[in-house]
Amino acid sequence: MNGWGGEPWGAPGGRDVLGGRVGTPREVLGAPHPLLSAAAELVDPTDPEIVAAAADLLATLRRETATTGLAAPQIGLSWRLIAFDAGLHPRSRSWAGELVLANPRLARASHWDPGREGCTSITGLTADVLRATRITVRGHLPGTGEPVTIEADAFEARCIQHQLDHLDGLLFLDRVPGALSLHRRLHSCDA
Repeated sequence: MNGWGGEPWGAPGGRDVLGGRVGTPREVLGAPHPLLSAAAELVDPTDPEIVAAAADLLATLRRETATTGLAAPQIGLSWRLIAFDAGLHPRSRSWAGELVLANPRLARASHWDPGREGCTSITGLTADVLRATRITVRGHLPGTGEPVTIEADAFEARCIQHQLDHLDGLLFLDRVPGALSLHRRLHSCDA
């Protein structure tokens, strides 16, 4: 799946690609912040500033316990970095582990299906969004720059696509076909 057994950064037997760096959780920006509607910039995954940002992104994701993924623009950085960990979500089937990817890109998408999504940057709303349920994503590990390929399905695929949208300045509301697809958030198990 992710080239290193799906174990979280720093876990026994897992790769510590951040060199032991512990990030600082940051504030998650809310819509309509301008960074959330701007395309993020490509990064050098070996740049120490990018590695520090990856650690902060992961620390923020860990703090947001009801959240399965975050993108760098959500913490105020216009860089192409995403973090995700969908392993505990009840609709997950695949699990790439707790992971941060630099410059991720969707290489393949198939089997489209609508599903409910929410966002840490948009409180109180969820929506039915059409997404691929099987995807291949390619990116690089912050720190080493090692290329990574992720094969994801079901909820993990939805979560990753949601984060990729953030890198292109899109919110899940931009993918909603109409007002009838919107719902008040009733629980916190959304993407």
